[in-house]
Amino acid sequence: MEQNMQVLEYLQKKAALLPRTPGVYIMENKEGTVIYVGKSRALRNRVSQYFHGSHDIKTSRMVSHVRDFRYITCDTEMESLVLENNLIKQYTPKYNILLKDAKSYPYIKVTTDEKYPRIVMSRKRGEKGLYFGPYSNIKVIGNIISTIEKTLGIPSCKKKFPEDIGRGRPCIYRQIGRCCGVCTGAISVQEYNELIQCAIQMLRGNTREVERALEERMEQAAQQEHFEEAARCRDVIAALHRLGDRQKTQLSPDTDCDVIALSSHEGCDCAAVLYIRGGAICDSEYFMFGADEITGAQAYNEEEGLPGTAGEDSPFAAFIVNLYRYREYIPKEIYLSFSLTESDRQITESYLSQRAGKKIQVRTPVRGIPRDLCKMAQRDAVRHSMTRRRRDDTDEKLLASLASLLHLEVLPEKIEAYDISNMGSENITAGMIVIENGKFAKKHYRHFKIKGNNGPDDYQAMEEALRRRLSHAGGEDESFGTLPDLILLDGGVGHVSVIRQLLNTLHISVPVFGMVKDDHHKTRTIVSEDGEVSIAREPEVFRFIYRIQEEVHRYTISRMSAAKGKSMKQSSLEKVPGIGPAKAKKLLLHFKTLAALRSASVEEIAAVPTVTRENAAAVLEFLQSK
Repeated sequence: MEQNMQVLEYLQKKAALLPRTPGVYIMENKEGTVIYVGKSRALRNRVSQYFHGSHDIKTSRMVSHVRDFRYITCDTEMESLVLENNLIKQYTPKYNILLKDAKSYPYIKVTTDEKYPRIVMSRKRGEKGLYFGPYSNIKVIGNIISTIEKTLGIPSCKKKFPEDIGRGRPCIYRQIGRCCGVCTGAISVQEYNELIQCAIQMLRGNTREVERALEERMEQAAQQEHFEEAARCRDVIAALHRLGDRQKTQLSPDTDCDVIALSSHEGCDCAAVLYIRGGAICDSEYFMFGADEITGAQAYNEEEGLPGTAGEDSPFAAFIVNLYRYREYIPKEIYLSFSLTESDRQITESYLSQRAGKKIQVRTPVRGIPRDLCKMAQRDAVRHSMTRRRRDDTDEKLLASLASLLHLEVLPEKIEAYDISNMGSENITAGMIVIENGKFAKKHYRHFKIKGNNGPDDYQAMEEALRRRLSHAGGEDESFGTLPDLILLDGGVGHVSVIRQLLNTLHISVPVFGMVKDDHHKTRTIVSEDGEVSIAREPEVFRFIYRIQEEVHRYTISRMSAAKGKSMKQSSLEKVPGIGPAKAKKLLLHFKTLAALRSASVEEIAAVPTVTRENAAAVLEFLQSK
């Protein structure tokens, strides 16, 4: 699929903000999968070339799939070469050839309430299960889980054990030796749980302990002539060795540490963190600081009795404590690019040591590899800080241009956009998206199921959605409490007039404009009750409005489709005699899909709480007749 102009322009702008220093860039497709890793002595120059001019067929094909990219700065070209090699081995990107053969916070959860535990991603820490993390993003977790599953042969399928043991043919992963084959009964519960314990040790960073335990078990199995078990241990040990080979860098393979650096650029404070495990950078994050974040950290520390808030270093000590507050694993050494007061350092070390159950050392190195790592993290923090400052300036100029075109009295720091979607007269949905300081604030998105309607009526639906939203103005709800500086509607003058009348009735003064589309359903202009506002001569504003209109449409359609799908599933089951809303919900939660329910037996359906055999037979008869 070819890149559209909006994506290309976004990539060109982002590349123009890169530093002219050595580093590694990581290209990703629309699914977030790494498709290319490269290095350069000047990141901005090299990456910008991809999105300008013509290329050979291979490069053009790769560039057409790029939707975003990341980067890590390095001291020298040699460092970037080593890091590039390491990342290519880690991700094995599709479009890398020469080195390929050399091979916002989610958690990793190990379930503990199952006979056959699984390793999954979790957004929340619950009561049951072992949790590791948090990690910087889902992609990092996906790579870690995938690596562990491949290394230890833990199933990655959706089958449920022991229920599905012996049911159906084993998948391709079993046939190629990537899975231990629980579904075939080839491995006992005890053996499987031993693999899970190995996975837990790997997540805790104890890969060498896993190898030693497996070597002892392999020797014991061989002595007892349990050759299949010995061979399985041998294969896992070999996979661990290959994993270690993929992660080797210029650091010692025993190196486990975190590196934290801080930077301030024109009032934009940034902390960069490198997580190094087994001598390789396995993850990295950066955090932007403002007055609110530092104040919050100080309040937390005063409450917990942790590093004091007096002195300029205190907020940074608070940041370190907060960073590790929910982390399962804390390395023995944490390197800082800055100095803490002796008191803060000692209290921080004491707190972290208590949490980790081992001695944790927090220090600012002055020489050697640790100091070099601090410099690397420091440069990353500086680059991200400068980039954020430039982006903020660009966004501010964009909002100023928009305010000038629309003759607004204030800069539209908070914008709300609305759209209506329906399929016939059912599931009429209004979507609301929020733009804060020029950026989409997805945590504040909301949707409204339109209730008072007698069929499709965009004006009435829009009026109901805005009335319900505005009824919460001034309340404690984070999304609804503050009124926007600007309201944009996906519609024309009629929509604007209806909402203007509503605002006048409620004595609320917020500018309202409509986003009008052309005959090809693309953004054409902005309208008010006084007529059209030309935005064609302001390309940045035009693209901004286009993105808003596309995003609110996408979000509203997705919410309407989800509601439609849910009502279709629910209503179809409720047509079965004896099946009401409660039983229909339990059946869907248990079997997930109607297809799975249709293929189940009467006994399996009747095993669902409150569902009788008569209910089960009626459900099967109904579904099989469809």
